[in-house]
Amino acid sequence: MERYKILWEGGTGELVEKKSRFIAQTCPVESEEEAVEFIEKIRKQYWDARHHCWAYVIGERNQSQRCGDDGEPSQTAGRPMLDVLLGAQVHNICVVVTRYFGGTLLGTGGLVRAYSGAAQEGLKNSRIVEKCPGIQLTITTDYTGVGKIQYILGQAQIPITDSQYTDKVVITAMCPAGQIRQVTSQLTEATSGKAVLEETPPLYYGIVDGEVILF
Repeated sequence: MERYKILWEGGTGELVEKKSRFIAQTCPVESEEEAVEFIEKIRKQYWDARHHCWAYVIGERNQSQRCGDDGEPSQTAGRPMLDVLLGAQVHNICVVVTRYFGGTLLGTGGLVRAYSGAAQEGLKNSRIVEKCPGIQLTITTDYTGVGKIQYILGQAQIPITDSQYTDKVVITAMCPAGQIRQVTSQLTEATSGKAVLEETPPLYYGIVDGEVILF
């Protein structure tokens, strides 16, 4: 499992070049079918536009990546947009750039700059989250061990996702997979082996608005 970035929330960006208007919209997608649905949705939304060029990248290793020029000269629209997505290393994303023709031909170089620039504007206004491999760690302790446990987790910048205080204390934390051995060793040593540690199998998590989310 490796960490990688995904589109969490889509965004819109716009660019005007010699009176031609380029409107970029991004959308999170998990499959090619979802990407095609989004492209068709934009076609219907901007039904009076001349071109709807698109690109998408799906999968943690970019297993699916495609693009389309939709009537623009070959390699002047979809491919530059795809290059923007690959360069930003964002996965599970589809971007559509709609063009309203302004009456002036831009030439191949101008089209490449306009479509890639619009895609970049769309990305700027999107929300991107990093998917990180982690292990959910549940720590059960008595009240004397709480302070030490919180200190160790705080020093390692490991977020606590839940705390329950009854006759004992149960703390749940999301630990990056690469830190789990070091952290469990520190916790065991600090509590003289009294804390009970339980680990989940590796999973993906991210941080959104300071909150841990599981994928």
